[in-house]
Amino acid sequence: MTAKRLDGKQIAAEMRLEIKTDVERLSAEGVRPGLGVLLVGDDPASRSYVTAKEKACAEAGILSREIKLPASATKAEILAEVRALNEAGDIHGILVQLPLPDSSIEEEVLNTILPEKDVDGFHPVNVGRMMLGLPAYLPCTPHGILHILKRSGCSVSGKHVVVVGRSNIVGRPMANLLSQKNDLGNATVTVCHTGTPDIGRFTRQADVVIAAAGRPKVITADMIKEGAVVVDVGVNREEDSSKASGFRLVGDCDYDAMLEKAGAITPVPGGVGPMTITMLLFNTVACARRLNNLPAS
Repeated sequence: MTAKRLDGKQIAAEMRLEIKTDVERLSAEGVRPGLGVLLVGDDPASRSYVTAKEKACAEAGILSREIKLPASATKAEILAEVRALNEAGDIHGILVQLPLPDSSIEEEVLNTILPEKDVDGFHPVNVGRMMLGLPAYLPCTPHGILHILKRSGCSVSGKHVVVVGRSNIVGRPMANLLSQKNDLGNATVTVCHTGTPDIGRFTRQADVVIAAAGRPKVITADMIKEGAVVVDVGVNREEDSSKASGFRLVGDCDYDAMLEKAGAITPVPGGVGPMTITMLLFNTVACARRLNNLPAS
């Protein structure tokens, strides 16, 4: 048995065409969705992420406005820019690129974003609404994973899903969304983390394993059962002298070893990653609709 490849890149491309069509409809009604991006400092990875997001916005027809501040910017200067984006009528979604040079102010900065413009789904209001199963802007990576599973025909309803990782960005919201009673969830969920003795004891029971541990190849083939669906959220660098860069990207799972055991698996890269930016676009369009009192498409 060779595992089915869950092609996040292809699914993202399909969804972006749908989003582009939705943007065209909104624009015809006089509303062009707009995303404001605040970048502080010159971290190369952050610059790369922001460029990718801006390119995706352009392709979808979404207005993208970048605010660039130096790494020396004060908290007051950063908050002032966020508040200006809150007030901007043509900006419907706001993204502050993390990490900030001063990580101690990240919580305050994110909480200053209006909940109705919080396209990352990080504001406590949106987190609380998500936890209660109320309409909310959902965190992009977990939401993207749900769409990968649904569009690949991998229903989680009634299945046992083990989530490895408990971050506020992926693990915790992932577990909550999977357990909700709707067509994207309805699963029985177990959460494992660094304090869990013998994680394999749990993952071997799982119909679906979602690996978001942040450590390369921590989930091995002997830790899953035959035919399990595996979603790999990890993006880690591994030395590879055959590459011009000197490294290659690997996930939290041992992909090659799992190919002959899993029923389906996401690759790294090309799996979860493309969906994260896609769901950012999705949320921006949703923000534009709600802020203009327009019905969902």
